Amino acid sequence: MKIFGIIPAYNEEKKIFQVVKKVLRYADEIIVIDDGSADKTGFLAQKAGARVYRHLLNRGLGAALATGKEIALKKGAEIIFTIDADGQHEAEDLPKLLAPVIKGEVEVAIGSRFLEQSNIPLHRRFYNWIANTVTWFFFGLKVSDSQSGLRCFNRAALQKIEIKGEKMEVSSEIIRELKLKKLSFKEVPIKAIYTPYSLSKGQNFLEGVKTLIRLILNKFLK
Repeated sequence: MKIFGIIPAYNEEKKIFQVVKKVLRYADEIIVIDDGSADKTGFLAQKAGARVYRHLLNRGLGAALATGKEIALKKGAEIIFTIDADGQHEAEDLPKLLAPVIKGEVEVAIGSRFLEQSNIPLHRRFYNWIANTVTWFFFGLKVSDSQSGLRCFNRAALQKIEIKGEKMEVSSEIIRELKLKKLSFKEVPIKAIYTPYSLSKGQNFLEGVKTLIRLILNKFLK
């Protein structure tokens, strides 16, 4: 099976080389979407061995994932995973994330930081609880880590998933698509690496409010 990895990246020159090098061991090709970075993200990703595609402007996580999805499908990817560019995820978790999809047990696997890990900062637990609750309320599917960036899809599932939101709301929208398209999935426990750098890259209160507003608009106005 042709395994592709998609890494959305914005101003990640501190981590992108290391991340690409680590995940390349588990994929036939890594696609980095440089989402309008103002630093050397694209150059370093390419140097590490990734195929780099660039947005001229910073459009957001959802837009980067949508671009990566279309490219991977056009290239004939059969198994596709997404992973964050900030070094938060352990590349060594990829085999157990990919395994149930490769074996055909489920169509989608979602890495969950909240099934086994205990050293998660309190504010991250709080943000995740709110995101999970909002996702369940709007879309009717309860998961333990709706905002996880580490996911795996088979080709047929990814073809069915529609990505409309361009920003952080995409994570909840993917959960919506699992429900709407009746895709089989499982959550797989993963480990997150929390550093001052990775913590600076995630959701904050203001971005969380903006994400909630966009989810409401997407839910009722589209």
